Amino acid sequence: MGIKIIDNNKKAYFDYFIEDTYEAGIALVGCEVKSIRLGQVNIKDTFCSVRGDEVFVMNMHIKPYEKGSYFNVDAKRPRKLLLHRREIDKLRGAVAQKSYTIVPTKIYFKDGLVKMEIGLAKGKELHDKRKSIAEKEVKREIQRTIKQYNA
Repeated sequence: MGIKIIDNNKKAYFDYFIEDTYEAGIALVGCEVKSIRLGQVNIKDTFCSVRGDEVFVMNMHIKPYEKGSYFNVDAKRPRKLLLHRREIDKLRGAVAQKSYTIVPTKIYFKDGLVKMEIGLAKGKELHDKRKSIAEKEVKREIQRTIKQYNA
């Protein structure tokens, strides 16, 4: 079937250096999957936390399904991420010792299942953010010049 991207977290790439990425499944209720399929999800201000032997995504907003009834759940409840034990251990070690954080970078459907790409990230300083903005503007200017030249 392939991959259908639902939401990208562009802010994560601006605020953090993403050093490693993992693909995780999400434990969801049926009406949440229907809302995600309609694109009613926001992962802009989300983060992940390791609690014991489990990883949870916090502050992810999934709009309640309009046609759902009493099955609808809280829009910002913590949701469990489904990862392998060695991945959880690696994430726990990095967050505890090396001052890393875990941020969701995108949410998508893969073969009918909802997946989330999470990144092991280190925060950027203000000068790093300015550098990113400058590089983006240079790329944009180059694309404009190429487009004018070809036209």
